[in-house]
Amino acid sequence: MNELLSSRVPFSAIVDRPKLILPDSARMVVWLIVNIEHWSMERPMPRTVLSPPMGQPLQPDLPNWAWHEYGMRVGFWRIFEALNQRNIIPTLATNGIVCSSYPRVAEAGLNKGWEMMGHGYIQGPMHKLLNQQEAIEQTVDAIKQFSGKAPVGWESPGLTENDATIDCLSKAGIEYVADWVLDDQPVWINAKPKPVLSVPYTVELNDIPMMLLQSNRGEEMFLRGVDQFERLWSESATIPRVMALSIHPYITGAPHRIGYFEKLLDHIQQKEGVLIKTGEWISDWYRTQVAAPHYE
Repeated sequence: MNELLSSRVPFSAIVDRPKLILPDSARMVVWLIVNIEHWSMERPMPRTVLSPPMGQPLQPDLPNWAWHEYGMRVGFWRIFEALNQRNIIPTLATNGIVCSSYPRVAEAGLNKGWEMMGHGYIQGPMHKLLNQQEAIEQTVDAIKQFSGKAPVGWESPGLTENDATIDCLSKAGIEYVADWVLDDQPVWINAKPKPVLSVPYTVELNDIPMMLLQSNRGEEMFLRGVDQFERLWSESATIPRVMALSIHPYITGAPHRIGYFEKLLDHIQQKEGVLIKTGEWISDWYRTQVAAPHYE
């Protein structure tokens, strides 16, 4: 497996690379991702906040479905307002089906110029799909029909991939992915028919592990976010870095968490030399600095 991964992303130490140059004398980029998903009550929930009573699985799982539904009805709009007040344009990682099941949410982001990034057609692991290529193209088509533009970025649900996934994405016209959480700078991935760029994503500043799996208080997003940001900003004086922050409406959009998210945004915006950009912008910028390699 290690040999397979090495053929996809040959090892490169960040201290050995040519220096990247950001516009406007900036030194680092922050990438904000808002994930909107479709959870079907007829299927097992992607994750749960309540365990089944007496260990008996629920079907339909009303409480956990409703927990997510709150994020789409209410939590998203808190996040939406927080970003609009600060003139921040994020990337909207969206299931393809959301364009028809939650058009009000998708339209809100689209009307503000948010980038739409593919996030599977319906929430579920990529490696369990019967036909990945078909599902990816279905997602691309749904977003293109809705927004008028095919997505160039992709985040697999749960960051799940098998060895076929990256080639399927390349074939579907995807230019960058968020699944490979292995660097503070973009990295080229060997794929066919053409290389795909990995834009630095995050599991440490993702509200699923931070809030749900690790059971932290809401303030952890602010405390950890500031620590991460300050360190990367300091290191960016010599080596430019990308910092990602990934959130979900049903988690960060909760009343007891949204204030800490807003505080983190304010802290980031007060620092000089920082750009807040979409994944597509980061991908386009990097391509002007480092051309795609030619793989055998």
